[in-house]
Amino acid sequence: MEDVKLMEKVLIVPEKPTKRRRIFLSNIDLSLVVYIDSVTFFDPPPNQMTFSEVCHTLKRAVSELLVTYDFLAGRLVPALEETHRLEIDCNGAGAVVAAATTESKLSQFDGIAASDVEANMAALTRGEDLAIIPNPDRTIFKARNPPKISHPHYEYSRGIDADHSIDADYSFTVRGTSGTTIEQVTPQKQTHLIYLSPQQIASLKKAVLMEGKLENCTTFQVVAAKIWKARSIAVETAEERISTMLFPVDARKRVVPQAPPGFSGNALIPGFARASVRELKEKDKSYLVKKVQEGLERLDDEYVRSGIDWLEVNRGVPCREGSFSLVAWWRLGLEEKEFAWGRVKCATPIIVRPGLVILLPGGPKGEGGLNICLQLPEDQIKEFRRLMMED
Repeated sequence: MEDVKLMEKVLIVPEKPTKRRRIFLSNIDLSLVVYIDSVTFFDPPPNQMTFSEVCHTLKRAVSELLVTYDFLAGRLVPALEETHRLEIDCNGAGAVVAAATTESKLSQFDGIAASDVEANMAALTRGEDLAIIPNPDRTIFKARNPPKISHPHYEYSRGIDADHSIDADYSFTVRGTSGTTIEQVTPQKQTHLIYLSPQQIASLKKAVLMEGKLENCTTFQVVAAKIWKARSIAVETAEERISTMLFPVDARKRVVPQAPPGFSGNALIPGFARASVRELKEKDKSYLVKKVQEGLERLDDEYVRSGIDWLEVNRGVPCREGSFSLVAWWRLGLEEKEFAWGRVKCATPIIVRPGLVILLPGGPKGEGGLNICLQLPEDQIKEFRRLMMED
């Protein structure tokens, strides 16, 4: 975006000293350690607030927030007791915040957010107390001793065995092993946005249910199945190859006991749908939707625990062979986050990684529907678009 003007970039530290502590990171945390820079958009502030006043209010709120969210002001370091792991040193080092202006339209960007953090930051800018008290204790997701692997886990790859000629292009550590460099990925392909109207989504659902094999299906399930098929074909994966679509699922309420209110660790585990490309081409629509449904249904307490134990034994990462990840961010409720100067318009990752497909809310003029945001070369995106639009 050529017209983005950086106005200020500062390191913000907690407004008062915090107690030095270390925080354990679960295998879910350590399965994917990657830097994600994000940006939050607002309309121009109302007349009673200048841009400078907005920046001052935001910095003050972040500084106050980092007292409670001390782990966000910390740094990743080798664990004291297990040097092959990483943990968070809550050392008050701070977080970098930048403020900028742009004349670009919001439709030129994509969306992601850390919802609880943003809700609390918004409350602080309004002079209110925290809306949600964070609980960073991850021990509820600690591996069992001894580990008990009771299921196959196609959603993960062994860190040292992962195929480097993979479709997914991520920046991984080897399960958060200390001393591993965490690098940022700079994608070379253009990011594309493809719109699905409410009418198109309704038509997809109707076509699936008319086959008479499923009683119901959700918007995510039918759109995910369509994207899975279209992308696997568009990238010209051989018919005998297995295509795996990963989609993050919140495990906080799937484990027993459930994660406590305000849990602020990573509880997103990869659900998956898996089939050969030949199956994707030849099977009915309802067969593919059922695969997505099964990817959600299998994630009960024992499956989640088994996955954590698998990561403990195998030092793995999310599946990297013939895979991509589909992330639905339209349910995060960003429109509910009211800062002192107005509502959040959108929060987005600065980089959309090549192995990632993001579902964003809305269409032109507030008509609803979904936007599919992804990176593919021009010839592949043309085929992907054609396949998404066909009946």
